[in-house]
Amino acid sequence: MTEFWLISAPGEKTCQQTWDKIMTATTRTNNTSTNNKFNIPDLKVGTLDVLVGLSDELAKLDAFVESVVKKVAQYMADVLEDSRDKVQENLLANGVDLVTYVTRFQWDMAKYPIKQSLKNISEIVSKQVSQIDNDLKARASAYNNLKGNLQNLERKNAGSLLSRSLADIVKKENFVLDSEYLITMLVVVPKTNYADWQHTYETLSEMVVPRSTNLLFEDQDSGLFTVTLFRKAIDDFRLKARENKFTVRDFQYNEEEMKADKEEMTRLSTDKKKQFGPLVRWLKVNFSEAFIAWIHIKALRVFVESVLRYGLPVNFQAMLLQPNKKNMKKLREVLNDLYKHLDSSAAAIIDQSAMDIPGLNLSQQEYYPYVYYKIDCNLLDFK
Repeated sequence: MTEFWLISAPGEKTCQQTWDKIMTATTRTNNTSTNNKFNIPDLKVGTLDVLVGLSDELAKLDAFVESVVKKVAQYMADVLEDSRDKVQENLLANGVDLVTYVTRFQWDMAKYPIKQSLKNISEIVSKQVSQIDNDLKARASAYNNLKGNLQNLERKNAGSLLSRSLADIVKKENFVLDSEYLITMLVVVPKTNYADWQHTYETLSEMVVPRSTNLLFEDQDSGLFTVTLFRKAIDDFRLKARENKFTVRDFQYNEEEMKADKEEMTRLSTDKKKQFGPLVRWLKVNFSEAFIAWIHIKALRVFVESVLRYGLPVNFQAMLLQPNKKNMKKLREVLNDLYKHLDSSAAAIIDQSAMDIPGLNLSQQEYYPYVYYKIDCNLLDFK
């Protein structure tokens, strides 16, 4: 399970008692979750008005930062292409895996100084993650263009003989060049029709040079043959070839053009390799930055919501619960029994959603008598 429930409850006589109580209820009595304390430092509270406004702003910021975290993770998977199984080991926060980072969370005093107001801290995060989002768009656009151009060229060099580029197949010596009267043409012949071709090509039109056909290349379905004829017979030959299920390719041997195509392919391929390393490094660093920012936003939300709900002086215990997949419903019940006295309206919502009243979709709201936020560390959406 990579899902965590970040909750807080008011301190009893001490916060340690709150912690002991939840440990007894969730792990000792029922094996419903694995728990860790979630350490939030003494942040500046500010005024009630500011906290109420901040509560809404943080909810929006949380959603935005999460979306950027997921975008960076997903783009890392796209860039790694065939090594997608290596994605997870590149998605680290502060050099450790995400579960370890979350369960051992420590506030980063250097990045987010707690002497600043809560609003300032949230603005620092917002600015930082917006910058990551903008940089990602620019870098992804440049890399995707390069990748797209390379794929188009690769597609031209693959596929069937009817459409693919012939630059890497034909050589100068396959053609009669610089002749006023003669021309060498390229014909795609299905494998099942090879015998027909050999019997009939000299008679498809007048002025075909006898014994002038050679097989240059084969794919699964067909072969590419040369044939030499007089220029004035081209149209007639093309027509008769089509009637016999042979396809004449439009192709003129041009060394300069073919060389330019090959050079372009090499250049794009080299550019892509050059950009790959720095891009993956950027994604790793900025994934870590965005994920760390996200968990700090969760911490801010717990702090603000706990002060709004439980009042001053600040006295609450934040806890990170990793639910047992099989016992998630049971864990909700245990938490509800522990904390329903904190907010009777929340308890009523839970009771109603348990009854599943048709048309009353309150269970969607995820409102509980205790402060609750979900953190899901599974960030990749593999299609």
